[in-house]
Amino acid sequence: MGFDRKNLLCYGDSNTYGYNPANGFRYPEDVRWTGILQNMLGTEYKVIEEGCNGRTTIFDDPIEGWKNGRDYLKPCLNSHKPIDYIIMMLGSNDLKDTFHATAKVIADGAGVLVRDIINFSEVKQGYVPKIILTSPPEIGEEIKKSPFYGRFYEDAIERSREFPKYYKNVAEDYGCIFINAASYVKPSTVDSLHLSPEGHKKLAEVFYEAVKNL
Repeated sequence: MGFDRKNLLCYGDSNTYGYNPANGFRYPEDVRWTGILQNMLGTEYKVIEEGCNGRTTIFDDPIEGWKNGRDYLKPCLNSHKPIDYIIMMLGSNDLKDTFHATAKVIADGAGVLVRDIINFSEVKQGYVPKIILTSPPEIGEEIKKSPFYGRFYEDAIERSREFPKYYKNVAEDYGCIFINAASYVKPSTVDSLHLSPEGHKKLAEVFYEAVKNL
């Protein structure tokens, strides 16, 4: 590839951004899984944080339309190239009631993004990054008590539990590494959506092993 330092793009939503459910702000860099991962990987890697609160896979939010993950993906890839690795974790926001999307439809949306990464990267940088496709954590059982209740309802819990089987199929179809985040972390009990500091730390450890194994 011709570059000593490996670029690792982390493309996701609020759990990649580092949303703190306790106060609505952002966790410090050394608490976010992306920041922890950077420290673990060291100077041979550059971890690029591209998390956006509310980002979907391919859906246009009727209120905040600029959060469609597909719209920003190609500009993002082009801005940061060359990219050697991508960790993508999207789909939680697609569970919002406004989209009425099944787990399979959401996973297929993630597949559209993976295909875009492959096709665009081949043209723009001459090779395809190694892609780690991650099915998001489950929605917590106490979603009814969450400040986000009304955008997410109880049915989102069961749909989120169906993510792994469909995301794994997408990963196999496109030759991605598959990680089921729900096997390792659960959302904070504060809002049933966002990770605690302990969740961020665990997720960083999981991604570290995946990247080093590549």
